[in-house]
Amino acid sequence: MIKGKFHTLGLTLTYLFLVAFVALTMFPFLMIISISFRQGNMSLGSLIPDPVSLEHWKYVLGLTGEKSYVLQWFGNSILVAAVSSLMILLLSGTGAYAFARLRFQGRGRLLTGLMILQMFPQVLSLVAIYAILNVIGTYVPALGLNTHPGLMLVYLGGVAIYIWMIKGYFDTIPASIEESAMIDGATTFQTFIGILLPMSLPIFAVVFILSFISYMGEYPVASVVLTQTGSWTLAVGANSFLYDQNYQWGRFAATAVLSGIPISIMFLVCQKFLVSGLTSGGVKE
Repeated sequence: MIKGKFHTLGLTLTYLFLVAFVALTMFPFLMIISISFRQGNMSLGSLIPDPVSLEHWKYVLGLTGEKSYVLQWFGNSILVAAVSSLMILLLSGTGAYAFARLRFQGRGRLLTGLMILQMFPQVLSLVAIYAILNVIGTYVPALGLNTHPGLMLVYLGGVAIYIWMIKGYFDTIPASIEESAMIDGATTFQTFIGILLPMSLPIFAVVFILSFISYMGEYPVASVVLTQTGSWTLAVGANSFLYDQNYQWGRFAATAVLSGIPISIMFLVCQKFLVSGLTSGGVKE
């Protein structure tokens, strides 16, 4: 009887904690939505705006006579995030395969070097990034400052952490499966494309989503590389609504909500692979 009461009390406290946690998580998001539909640029007020106004969304969607770059920034962000994430998949997938399946001189030192590189965020090298792109731009203007390919090139520098993630997943897949295919005449490249990649779709989905999210909301590097208004990403453009003379909270909130739409769609599309990639470690022997 006493055990049953303690069990009920434990379940009640657990549910109360979960409800409080969800409320704390959702409240800032709901407040941002509320501000985007609030009249004027007030950041304080009730959760339900009164009256409901679409003035900020009309500006964001370019439905007013005022010049708006938001949709252009939105397109720039999706382009940069999607292409950078695909390139990350290509480089990290092939690199992880080399470290997981091939044996070559210096392999351990390279892995250690990749781990050390993860300790230093890109924001610490902003001056170097600016100087390097400035020099590259004199020879290859398409990869210099204020170009999206140049920004993508910088983002590819964060491939180290994803190589480690994918390598860890590859290590859980038995090598005997590929060895059996090689006995039947398959080449190393064929086993990589036909066996290892299909079995590793969950971790590739995780890597793509994580990189896509990080690049959609990345601000420090993008603000240094992209200098012209028309080439800004959404994160850089949204920050332009918050300057000392006038904090345009309504436009900032609407832009923030808009940036979450492609991320939400990505989660819904890749949900099955995302869950399995985070919880399972591949096929076990």
